[in-house]
Amino acid sequence: MLICVKVEELAKVYPSRMEKRTEFSKLGLFDAHVPRYTSYPTAPHFSGDVGPDTFSHWVQAVPENGQVSLYLHIPFCRRLCWFCACRTQGTQSGAPVRGYLDTLKVEIDMLAAQLAPGITLSRMHWGGGTPTLLTSEMITELADHVAAVLPFGPNAEFSVEIDPGEIDQPRVDALAAAGMTRGSIGVQDFDPAIQKTIGRIQSYETTARAVDMLRAVGVTSLNTDILFGLPGQDREKITQSVQKLLSLGPDRVALYGYAHVPWMARRQTMIPTDLLPKPEERLRLFETAARLFEWDGYDAIGIDHFARKDDGLAIARRNGTLRRNFQGYTDDTSDTLIGLGASSISKFPQGYAQNAPVTSAYAGLVRGGGMATVKGHALTQEDLLRGRLIERLMCDFKASAAQFPGHEDHVSSILRKVANAFEGAVKFDGNTLKIPADAAPLTRLIARAVDAYHMDRKGHASAI
Repeated sequence: MLICVKVEELAKVYPSRMEKRTEFSKLGLFDAHVPRYTSYPTAPHFSGDVGPDTFSHWVQAVPENGQVSLYLHIPFCRRLCWFCACRTQGTQSGAPVRGYLDTLKVEIDMLAAQLAPGITLSRMHWGGGTPTLLTSEMITELADHVAAVLPFGPNAEFSVEIDPGEIDQPRVDALAAAGMTRGSIGVQDFDPAIQKTIGRIQSYETTARAVDMLRAVGVTSLNTDILFGLPGQDREKITQSVQKLLSLGPDRVALYGYAHVPWMARRQTMIPTDLLPKPEERLRLFETAARLFEWDGYDAIGIDHFARKDDGLAIARRNGTLRRNFQGYTDDTSDTLIGLGASSISKFPQGYAQNAPVTSAYAGLVRGGGMATVKGHALTQEDLLRGRLIERLMCDFKASAAQFPGHEDHVSSILRKVANAFEGAVKFDGNTLKIPADAAPLTRLIARAVDAYHMDRKGHASAI
């Protein structure tokens, strides 16, 4: 049952941030383009200095009987949505998928040969693309191949990105049998006109059917994504979409800002720029959706996630153990995330390693007998320090020099410079910098002030 809420009623319940608009504008929020900081340094700073040998060295350094997280990238889609900037390719044939799966299995075997004994999985995530484009037999084949070399550890989680238009009962059954614990469904927006404009037709009924199938096989945890800043989107439309989404009862929600980067994703040239909301309106759209989630009992998690109070993300936020990686916010405690498949990125304590992004190049490297790493970044001590500072600001909205024993003076100096740059918007007592709730929209800008690397504005999306 949907509870109808009007935008005017929301404004009465939640005080407006209109008084902050001028301050945000002066600080550059509505003009800035900055990273989302799912890594530090960010991917544009990766170089060819990290290759297969470095990747193998880092893999071999994972301690015996330790735990790792695993990301498998399936780059194929039956349809290419115009709004998407992910590394994907369209296919109407099963042949490319079959060939890719065989290559991925070879890569899994090569990884396993380099891992120390007794290593298990704390998390596994299948992303894309459309992982559910795999047939039920392929799903079982891939899951079994992973399990044979990297079994699940205690309390492991297995999540899969699911396209409601590309799922059926046999595939749901295969995922459940493989141990899937969470389904992740991209909603974007339920408005038919907006869906047509972004090339993603997905009705509420189709989405609800996928949710019902997942729950019927015992997959109780549901993650959903919804976008603000889409062409033609206004507060009334996003209110209606959020209410429909809430009726599905997701455990956690990612409320992402649509990143219009047609210079990076050419398919986005199909989207009319004159229909895109201006930055000030994007902020209002975010606030409208956020208020609905909070009103329905969800905890705000970081800058753009929401979760039920008993969800792992909400618990991690309360415990101070929330983290951030390439999938967004996470409660995963593993220090190593290994990415397999074309374009996948691995994160080790020593640095980042990325596979060849083009599927043919990736397949050629793996079939040639080597790992597919083509670039990455070896972390310096300064990278580790600033990266941890940024993560804490993005997760906790505060960071303290006391969290960095032996580096207190250096961290205090960094935080002082940030406080001076955002004077009046943040609070700093000489040791701890705090971002007040009403200044949360500035968080990515504040993180940029901690970032020591040069940034090309064109490489990133709007700060809001």
